[in-house]
Amino acid sequence: MTAAVRAAGIVRRYGERVALDGFSLEVARGSVFGILGPNGSGKSTFLALVAGGERPEAGTLEVLGEPPSRKVRARVGTVFQENAADPLMTPLEYLRFAARLFGVERTTAERRGMELLERFGLAARAKDAIGTLSGGMRRRLEVARALLHRPKLLLLDEPTTGVDPEERRLLWQAVLEGREGATVLLATNDLHEADAVCTEVAFVQRGKVVATGTPAELKRGLRRQAVRVELDETSEQVVQRIAALAGAGEVAVRNGELLVTTDDATRLVPEIFAAAGSAIRAIRIDAASLEDAYFQYVERRVEVRA
Repeated sequence: MTAAVRAAGIVRRYGERVALDGFSLEVARGSVFGILGPNGSGKSTFLALVAGGERPEAGTLEVLGEPPSRKVRARVGTVFQENAADPLMTPLEYLRFAARLFGVERTTAERRGMELLERFGLAARAKDAIGTLSGGMRRRLEVARALLHRPKLLLLDEPTTGVDPEERRLLWQAVLEGREGATVLLATNDLHEADAVCTEVAFVQRGKVVATGTPAELKRGLRRQAVRVELDETSEQVVQRIAALAGAGEVAVRNGELLVTTDDATRLVPEIFAAAGSAIRAIRIDAASLEDAYFQYVERRVEVRA
């Protein structure tokens, strides 16, 4: 099977800042592929290159089997972080406008537009000004617009940022049911979202891909449970004591929270209390998740000193 997107050694700079530094990735056709990484890691830059809006300074990039071009762009749908719709237009007018840009025949555009508005739960608001729609409705409209010309590749750059959980559920249900076999390439910071919808993911840090695989493959090397410890302050001494405990697996610190993976949380938690004492504000136990795998590859890990 040929890849929908194939990147090898991509470099992209903005002045002195290196956004992509030897970025290499292969996205299988038909997959829902998530690119995960902290802000500034190069996710949006890579999507812009795939969309043909920018060009790499070095490396090779193929999209749907060809270098990015106007011809290829006609087979790609894009949803970037900012809504593009004119708030004075109606959803139906917006889709008609998008259809003209992509050369969709008028009667086909009318039928397809109404089908998508129905699928995305917007049919009842088809003739209302876009400015009167909620933020979640506008995001659904942007995805409907991106699917209007039946693209073979759909690019989504943080499509659910600022969207409430119910809107997120509706959006993804419509995308997964309405993509008609298109490959979806998603850039997101939402690890729970990626765990739920992606067939494959890549972890990105400082412009490089540091790990790829299915969510299950990336979680396989972790222990079964994750203990999350909220501390008054993450002093190096306390963190090192916890990291040295028997039964502690991967240990990472993020935003004042200590994450410890383990196979036996019921045995480890009393030892954590003994090691950290009054420094603990809260503690909880979860099943190991894609977020924990992300900590392993991307976030700072604690090295236990001999």
